[in-house]
Amino acid sequence: MTQASSTSQHPRRWVRQAIITMVVLATVVAAAPATGARPPAADPAVVAEWNAIAVSTIAGPAPNGAGKANAEAFLWFGFVQAAVYNAVVGITGDYEQYQWSLRGPRTASPQAAVAAAAHGVLMEYFGENPTIAANLDAALASSLEQIPDGASKSQGIQYGERAAARLIRLRANDGRFAPIVFDVPLAPGVWRPTPTAFAPFFDPWLGQVDPLVLNSLTQFRPGPPPAIATDLYVEEFEEVRDYGVKTGSLRSPAQTETALFFSDISLGPLQAALRDLVTRHRLNISDSARLFAAVDMSVADAVGAVWDAKFLYGWWRPVTAIQLADDDGNPATAGVPGWEPLIATPPYPDWPSGLSAVVGAYTTALARINPGGVLDLNITSAAAGVTRHYDDAAVLQQDTIDGRVWLGIHFRTADEVGRAMGVQVGNWALDHFFAPRS
Repeated sequence: MTQASSTSQHPRRWVRQAIITMVVLATVVAAAPATGARPPAADPAVVAEWNAIAVSTIAGPAPNGAGKANAEAFLWFGFVQAAVYNAVVGITGDYEQYQWSLRGPRTASPQAAVAAAAHGVLMEYFGENPTIAANLDAALASSLEQIPDGASKSQGIQYGERAAARLIRLRANDGRFAPIVFDVPLAPGVWRPTPTAFAPFFDPWLGQVDPLVLNSLTQFRPGPPPAIATDLYVEEFEEVRDYGVKTGSLRSPAQTETALFFSDISLGPLQAALRDLVTRHRLNISDSARLFAAVDMSVADAVGAVWDAKFLYGWWRPVTAIQLADDDGNPATAGVPGWEPLIATPPYPDWPSGLSAVVGAYTTALARINPGGVLDLNITSAAAGVTRHYDDAAVLQQDTIDGRVWLGIHFRTADEVGRAMGVQVGNWALDHFFAPRS
């Protein structure tokens, strides 16, 4: 996949752009609408609708999706929501735009702008797949059919396309897909591919890509993990050995449910929870766009910061540490040949935890936006077969930490440090972006 696409790679986009341009030139009127004219279409449901389309496009299986149900998806979510945010607030003027100063006409439809912006970003990065392209075109047509024809709609389409183009220009040559390889010589404590797939380090470039909201992905580096010779290492080794093992675990049924709950919520369920929240709270289109952008852009950079640390420290996973403990140089640990975690270990180092950072950033950004810092989230896990309601960010963060230990895929401190990094990223994002327009 390339980072930018030429017109020749997307002839469908060239034709569509020509049609849109002709419509805009024919219908846009510079003067303000007459007294009593219908206000620009601004149904906030379009923000949630295109978030759902983005999730299925990015993380859904081929051919209807790009199959990126992994850590890479968070970056793409951030791209889409950044463009949608600019497309909305550049028209409404409610919040400061993200790295863009071009304002849209106040007579433009922000609803049309959302659809055009999200469609433009998704087409740029995933439209090479003809099935995805056809689905996105159909979704765009469906969205635009809900808006009355006229200058407002045309202006919204044009401005949304410009918001998408702005985001695409910002992300050109940003380090995606750089050929980075983890090749640290094997030794006690050093990460290596894990059962059952024994796959190489997944997407190490994520830790060196240009951030969305941070100054640098290195600004919240956590320092190294506890050394093998420390009492803390032994304590955490024994905990995950006893509570994270697949069979014969000390986990209670409730702990197993929590572990499974945090095995499958990171992508679709967390996004679905945001869609449910903005719908129940009846947020307007500006507030909906801001919420998705603040959360997803924070999460994207939290993942990048974690990947920077994973690559730098390259710390081994519990499955490796427990099976090879006889050779780790610490007489207080004993190897358990054949030890298996509750789920297969993801193909990247332990330190720090990615999901804990995701949840830390997600909850922090959301709490900063929601009145009183209450989350009011309904999250459904298919793996656990339950829906949980969370109001308190600290509770959701702690359940994430516990769950990842009880799954057998992380040492506890890796989760705690990941959570802290996510909180720092979320606070930084809200301190520097998404402010009300003065």
